[in-house]
Amino acid sequence: MDITAIAAAIPYMNLGNQIAASVMKMSLNQLETAGDGIKKMMEMSVTPNLGGNIDISL
Repeated sequence: MDITAIAAAIPYMNLGNQIAASVMKMSLNQLETAGDGIKKMMEMSVTPNLGGNIDISL
């Protein structure tokens, strides 16, 4: 490969890297949002007093 072809390809490689990084960032933001939603659902489903009292009378 000659030097001029390499020099011409470099801007496209940089653009590709920037696009890939942007897509990964968007994906990470979506995963964080989904994780926060799951965490909130789990916190709301907890019943803290469940099992605190045991009735052993017959």
